[in-house]
Amino acid sequence: MRALVTGGGGFLGLAIVERLLERGDAVRSFSRGDYPNLFARGVEVRQGDLADRDAVIAAAEGCDLVFHVAAKAGIWGRYADFHETNVVGTENVLDGCRRWGINRLVYTSSPSVVFNGCDMEGINESAPYPGRYEAAYPQTKAIAERKVLEANSSDFATVALRPHLIWGPGDNNLIPRILERGKKGQLRRIGRRSKLVDCTYIDNAADAHLLAAARLQPGSPTSGKAYFISQGEPMPLWDLVDGILKAGGLPSVTKTMSPRLAYLTGWGMELIYRGLPVKAEPRMTRFLAKELSTAHWFDLSAARRDLAYEPKVSIAEGLSRLKDWLTTEPRLTTERRP
Repeated sequence: MRALVTGGGGFLGLAIVERLLERGDAVRSFSRGDYPNLFARGVEVRQGDLADRDAVIAAAEGCDLVFHVAAKAGIWGRYADFHETNVVGTENVLDGCRRWGINRLVYTSSPSVVFNGCDMEGINESAPYPGRYEAAYPQTKAIAERKVLEANSSDFATVALRPHLIWGPGDNNLIPRILERGKKGQLRRIGRRSKLVDCTYIDNAADAHLLAAARLQPGSPTSGKAYFISQGEPMPLWDLVDGILKAGGLPSVTKTMSPRLAYLTGWGMELIYRGLPVKAEPRMTRFLAKELSTAHWFDLSAARRDLAYEPKVSIAEGLSRLKDWLTTEPRLTTERRP
C-alpha cells in the first residue's frame, strides 16, 4: 500500500510515517519544509504548499490512502492565513482523492472545533459546533472537518479524528513553549482550582490514526464520523503542566491569575498586537484564557467501540519517556524547526 501523509515531517505526521514504514508500506510525505531524515528512510518527499491545488493533487497520484495531518495551528493570526491552509488546503486534498480515485481519507481534526468557551466534561461526538469561535484556528478546522465528513460517500470513505493536546518526545511546539516560559517565570495558573483536562501522548495519537485507517472503507461503521481521541485519564491541567516542567528539571507553577483577568489580559494583548507589524503570538489571548480555565475531557466510548482504540502509553510512562528525551535534546526553545 502507498500512503500519502500531509505534514509527514511534523510531530504527529512523523509518528504516523514511522508506523507505516514499520509495517512495510510505501510512504509519500507532502510538507512545506524539506526533511532529509524522511528521504534517508525511504520516504518519497514532496515539498509544497497545501494551498497549491496542482501540487497537492500531484502528490496524491498513485496513493491508496491519505492521512491529512498538516494544518496551520496557533492561538493568533490572520483569519485568511488559517483559512488558506486549513480550509483551502483540505479542499485540495479532497480534490486529489477524487482525481485519482483514492477511497480512504483520515483527517486530523481537533476537539476545539466544538469548544464553545464552556467546560467540556465527558462530552461525546454529539456535541454541536458552536455558533461563534474565539480564534481562527478552531473556526477553520471546524469548516474543514465538516467538508471532510460531508465528502463521505458510497465510494469515498472519510473519518475525522480529534486528538486532544498531543505531547511527548519529539514535540517542537508545546513542550518547548512550556519549558521556555517556565524558565522565564511567565506561567500562571488560571483560577484557584485547576479544571480536569485530558491529553494525548504522541504514540497513542499515531496509533489511533492507523486503527482508523484499518477500519475505514466505503460503507463501514467508521465512515463519515468524527472521534475524540485522548488518554482517557482526565487530570488537573496544572498537574500535567507541572509534570512536564519536572521532566525538564524546572519548578512547578505557583503564581495564579483569575479567569476574568486572564480573559481581559488576552483581549488587551489582542488589541495591541493588531496594531503591531509583528507575526509573533501574544502570550495570552481570549481563546487561550478560555482554554486554560475550562475543563476538557471526553467520552471515548465511540473510539473504543469502532476503532478498538485503547491508549497503550499512560501519562506517567509518557512523562518518564519525556524526561529521558529532554536529557539528550540540545534545543529547547520556542523556535520551530523548519
